[in-house]
Amino acid sequence: MASAFTLSDLPRTEAEALAYGRHGDPFKVLGPRDTSTGRVIRAFLPGANGVEVLRRSDRQTIGKLDPAQPDGFFEGIVGDRAAYLLRIRWPGAVQETEDPYSFGPVLGDLDLHLFNEGRHFGMAKVLGANAMTVQGVPGVAFAVWAPNAARVAVVGDFNSWDSRRHPMRLRYPAGVWELFIPRVSPGARYKFDIVGAGGVPVPQKADPLAKQTEPPPATASVVASPQPFDWHDGEWMAKRAGRQRPDAPIAIYEVHAGSWMRACHTWDDMADRLVPYAVDMGFSHLELLPVTEHPFGGSWGYQPLSLFAPTARFGSPEGFARFVDRAHAAGLGIILDWVPAHFPTDAHGLARFDGTALYEHLDPREGFHRDWNTFIYNFGRREVQGFLIASALHWLEHFHVDGLRVDAVASMLYRDYSRAAGDWIPNIYGGREHLEAIDFLRHLNAVVQERHAGAVVIAEESTAWPGVTQPVSELGLGFSYKWNMGWMHDTLHYMARDPIYRSYHHDGLTFGLIYAFSERFILPLSHDEVVYGKGSLLGRMPGDRWQKFANLRAYFGFMWGHPGKKLLFMGGEIAQEREWNHDGEIDWFLLDDVSHAGTQRLVRDLNGLYRREPALHRRDASGEGFRWVIGDDRSNSVFAFLRLGGEGDPPILVVCNMTPAPRHHYRIGVPRPGYWREIANTDSRFYGGSDIGNDGGAATTGDAAHGEPQSLDLTLPPLATIMLRAEG
Repeated sequence: MASAFTLSDLPRTEAEALAYGRHGDPFKVLGPRDTSTGRVIRAFLPGANGVEVLRRSDRQTIGKLDPAQPDGFFEGIVGDRAAYLLRIRWPGAVQETEDPYSFGPVLGDLDLHLFNEGRHFGMAKVLGANAMTVQGVPGVAFAVWAPNAARVAVVGDFNSWDSRRHPMRLRYPAGVWELFIPRVSPGARYKFDIVGAGGVPVPQKADPLAKQTEPPPATASVVASPQPFDWHDGEWMAKRAGRQRPDAPIAIYEVHAGSWMRACHTWDDMADRLVPYAVDMGFSHLELLPVTEHPFGGSWGYQPLSLFAPTARFGSPEGFARFVDRAHAAGLGIILDWVPAHFPTDAHGLARFDGTALYEHLDPREGFHRDWNTFIYNFGRREVQGFLIASALHWLEHFHVDGLRVDAVASMLYRDYSRAAGDWIPNIYGGREHLEAIDFLRHLNAVVQERHAGAVVIAEESTAWPGVTQPVSELGLGFSYKWNMGWMHDTLHYMARDPIYRSYHHDGLTFGLIYAFSERFILPLSHDEVVYGKGSLLGRMPGDRWQKFANLRAYFGFMWGHPGKKLLFMGGEIAQEREWNHDGEIDWFLLDDVSHAGTQRLVRDLNGLYRREPALHRRDASGEGFRWVIGDDRSNSVFAFLRLGGEGDPPILVVCNMTPAPRHHYRIGVPRPGYWREIANTDSRFYGGSDIGNDGGAATTGDAAHGEPQSLDLTLPPLATIMLRAEG
């Protein structure tokens, strides 16, 4: 029972503000203060039965704090000014801990300055929850940006989620609140309890800088372990830049971790199964749909709320690091989809974080995506730019990922993206370009290039915006690669047509070569092509069952022969029949069927060919690596082109017959006399085809054709792509 003792020099209004969780300056009220009568210590510990003060060095009692009003306050004079502990008698337990309000600020002025300038690229090391030792005392330093809040407190397992227990210190004018809480350990769950301007309460918020979270649907942040991961990928990191250059063979396997194989429940499971599978299939990289923590699994990760934390669905951050390390050991790069364009409106997230539009624009014409029911980041705010860039660097530095694919870049570049007239705000020049987002993207790519040369940043950009992969120094956006969405749309539409009509749509396969070298492109057959009622790749092919498989094999052959890096979404390699279901898994049982197994074998062989043959990858981004031989045979729907590597690399002839009729004695001019070995035939019986071909190759004759003095007399299999390499 508390006595009627009243706190000696504290106005009752301030005491009540603290007691009711409204006080914005707890260090003014709590902790030690030296007076003419000695050192006075004041603590607010609602529910405690009594408090003693111990000298930290020898744990000798140096004072007692008497209970006061309002309930929960304790105050008393101690015998010396040594560092101290509080011995707190709770109902049923005694706790000894240092007083959080006896510690000074943790964040330095330079940290705060760089944060406000949007240039604190190590933000994750100072904001959020960071386990550390201060004055020899282990604990956790919490820090959060909430400049318009009237009061911020940390709540969690360590204080019974009582918002009165740990109000934080405001670092003015940075707008950052911080508090070091002794004896809190990694693994503790926490959130921030915020009172907005005018005393308006805000829903408790997860930490924007959380480096670990509890598994959804729970929404708390988790204090991550400070122990550095023991990496073993030094050799990989040293050689990574060469593996990701424009002249390297990059073939990406795009994966949704939760539905690749249901037996994979953790990152370690995926390291055991997914990594060796991708390596065996000949892919150079895995690209993961966003693994940043997201509240709704059905968003596939594209509506994330914790841009610094791997989703807890598959284990701890250390588990994800092990996965990356093992992928590197197997010779496999890791690319993450990363979403800086928008974020969901969940109450525990970034939305109206301190009671105001902090991370987003207030005006919905700038700050809200109606298509996705999400908020748009305020790219013009320096702190927001810095937050996003720090997130990107966190994945590259802390988790050694090899690249980021930036989602929805088109939605960032245009202020009128998916908006009707009058529903958007022009830029300062009256145009539709989103100048602040453009500045952010350039800033992002410049910083990544400066700090992580060899890492790649890839744009999912679906418009004709010029210079996406041009250097920032040349006024480009500075991306390493761009998804070629136009190629994907045109070629899939062509392949979906009945062969009898393809002659009228010949440009569907040829048009992409008009601009194929305007950017450094990746050819994507991504998850977007097997959702929302589009069916599977196989399901979009015309004809009977045999023709469907033949069409898909021919299309893959065309794709792997075409300039540009390759990307294939999981399931495509086995000719998945059903549309992708994120709650299921790939239909692995299909591999019992010869046609599905044959398609898988084809993709494996195409990847191997792409990697071994310099002509197929060395000049992927250069017009010097491609030459049409036949691009105008509309009546037969035949296409033929040369892929050319560097000096001394044998050229490769790629020929596609996109009709079910075989073409015998089809003459094609070639630049080099001699024997041309058939190194790929998608109609091979090994892939489930009819096994029509050229008996291993063909020798040139002296018949001139297509501007060349010699030519090949070839048999073109039905609905097939063949490749021939010049020998000698």
